[in-house]
Amino acid sequence: MLAPALAGLLTTASLIVAIGAQNAYVLRQGLLRSHVGIVVLICAASDTILISAGIAGVGAIVDETGWALDVVRWLGVAFLLGYAAGSLRRAARPEALAAANGTANAASETRRSVVTRTVLLTWLNPHVYLDTLLLIGSVAAAHDGGEPSGRWWFGVGAALASVLWFCGLGFGARLLAPLLARPRAWQVVELCIAGTMVLVAAKLALG
Repeated sequence: MLAPALAGLLTTASLIVAIGAQNAYVLRQGLLRSHVGIVVLICAASDTILISAGIAGVGAIVDETGWALDVVRWLGVAFLLGYAAGSLRRAARPEALAAANGTANAASETRRSVVTRTVLLTWLNPHVYLDTLLLIGSVAAAHDGGEPSGRWWFGVGAALASVLWFCGLGFGARLLAPLLARPRAWQVVELCIAGTMVLVAAKLALG
């Protein structure tokens, strides 16, 4: 029970810490202290749903329908480029960026807009399906040990790694706020986020 759960935690931790569009957005919301709880909840819950589906065998079905991942891939490219453009616009107006407490930026964001962006960044990323449905699902199957419960304990560890990561990234980001008290610092953050979105979009587009 403990061994497969620990394996699931370590496997997912090694996959989730990579810098990507979703992590960049969670970090930004954490720095702004804008709807952090709902952002963390959506990301962690989405991972849990996809991990569970992968362990249940849905990954094998997805693997047979390559066209579905292609559709998600190009929708994701379009959305990422659009979000990058928004970050560049914000970086071009550093005087409008928030100070240390992030209240100026947070006030301009509605819960609905934040939820929409979080859902799109999560579910329009084909890599999340490859990592959770296919990769984690396949690795979990190797931890049955003659008992189907082994793969599910692996899933518990995998889901726990996701929860711990997004909570740490979202709620821990505020510790960096004193370093980002100046608009110029936020300009750098937005430029880095824009660059991350463009790189991820290019990676998706190229395959």
